[in-house]
Amino acid sequence: MLTDIAYAMAPAPDAGGQPGAAGGLMQFFPLILIFVIFYFLIIRPQQKRAKEQREMLANLKKGDKIVTAGGVHGLVDSLSDKTVTVKIAENVKVKLDRASVARLRTGAGED
Repeated sequence: MLTDIAYAMAPAPDAGGQPGAAGGLMQFFPLILIFVIFYFLIIRPQQKRAKEQREMLANLKKGDKIVTAGGVHGLVDSLSDKTVTVKIAENVKVKLDRASVARLRTGAGED
């Protein structure tokens, strides 16, 4: 009687035998789909922004109007490999790392 209950609770055997490779791949399809979505919505745009930031820092020149990561607006006075000297007021110059430059000011209404 106990064995009859065990057989009744057991899953039915597959009619086709062992699952094929397509069945195994279909189990991973949702995981692959999630990775593709993350790549196109998160990873790729972030890599593009990082590349644009590196190019902007490499192309800085004297006289550029910039905004630092701390929100300080200024004018590039001089450059070295790793630092930027920024004029933020008359007779006030600040030496910063290049990485702390957030963006260039381009618009006329940003003064």
